[in-house]
Amino acid sequence: MATVYDVTTWTVPGNPGLTAAYDIGAVINSIIADVKAQQTSQASKPGAVIYIPPGDYSLKTRVTVDVSYLTIRGSGHGFTSSSIRYNAGNTSSWHEVNPGGSRVRVENTDGQGEAFRVARGGDPRLSSVTFENFCLDGVSFAPHQNSYLNGKTGILVDTANDAFRVQGMGMVYLEHGLVVRDADALRVSGNFLAECGSCVELVGSGQASAVTDNHLGAGYVGFGLFAEGHAGLLVAANNVFPRGKSLVQLKNCSRSTITANRLHGFYPGLIVFEGACDENLVQGNHLVRQPEPWGPMQPYGNGRDDLFGLVHVRGSGNTITGNHLSYDVPSAQVAPSGATPTIVLVASGSGNFIATNHTRASLPVKTVVLDASTSGSIVVDSGTDEQFVHHGAQHSFRATP
Repeated sequence: MATVYDVTTWTVPGNPGLTAAYDIGAVINSIIADVKAQQTSQASKPGAVIYIPPGDYSLKTRVTVDVSYLTIRGSGHGFTSSSIRYNAGNTSSWHEVNPGGSRVRVENTDGQGEAFRVARGGDPRLSSVTFENFCLDGVSFAPHQNSYLNGKTGILVDTANDAFRVQGMGMVYLEHGLVVRDADALRVSGNFLAECGSCVELVGSGQASAVTDNHLGAGYVGFGLFAEGHAGLLVAANNVFPRGKSLVQLKNCSRSTITANRLHGFYPGLIVFEGACDENLVQGNHLVRQPEPWGPMQPYGNGRDDLFGLVHVRGSGNTITGNHLSYDVPSAQVAPSGATPTIVLVASGSGNFIATNHTRASLPVKTVVLDASTSGSIVVDSGTDEQFVHHGAQHSFRATP
């Protein structure tokens, strides 16, 4: 019984001339069909490894993964900046111009938007599927190369899942890099996902998952990381690049942790809590806000002004402590014009605790602002009397000495 497959040596039954270079999607679908045909015993389905050697492969047909214990593995994430190439003009003297490693060009000519769709009905839910160490390249954006829009998704996990791993992957020029629905114990680690409309989106619900040690860089239309309905999510040790609409955005999440990340953004709203986000911890992160320095991208933004806050909180019982917040924007580029920028805005909720955060700014700022709808907030050593603004009476405050 075969359990290790190489896409370059697999022969598709009924179509022996079909190669992985021409359509790796059809080849992988054929391999998965063989796995299912060989592993029919309910008591023994060990799964398989599908290996993608270094090389360039066209994906014309969406891959459907509907078996557990499957690993799809390459030998190099191959990321390189496509945005620099498209905006550079003449690249005739460059050493290389395209992503490399085990590179899969997402060209879908089958009418589907995803390179990989992972889904299965019935019980149990899919378990222990791994994607690792290859590149998904969306090739081009439309209507123009700085739009971050092309309708393409790298990996869509579309049904409930357990113990999935996405590690060492490269993704570039996809409208959506990784989208996972209803995850339990997911780990997204060590990836280089950048120049995608959104990099990582955890939708529906989830628990006990981790997004750690990644390089993430989304476009102004989407998110470095978005998670909704998650409990116990760990977001740690990520280096998140500018241009995401939000770098980390949680929606209706609880008892999750955002720690030890470096978050560098060109727009307000580096960390955003929306909906009812309760009892989350934001600790020990370094947030840097600067203006867009690169001419081709200066016409774009995320639609928020500097009163929105670097950190924007909705929900109750959250702790925001021990963070370093850097605001380095010329006064002429503050929006609205003449406004005093906000660093942490508590927009709603009760019992939030903001303590020992250190702000460095190139101009006067309001380090903490409490909206009138908040109550029971405690703000300790996170700004002077002049830097603290409250629009409601129910709060406690101690100024930074």
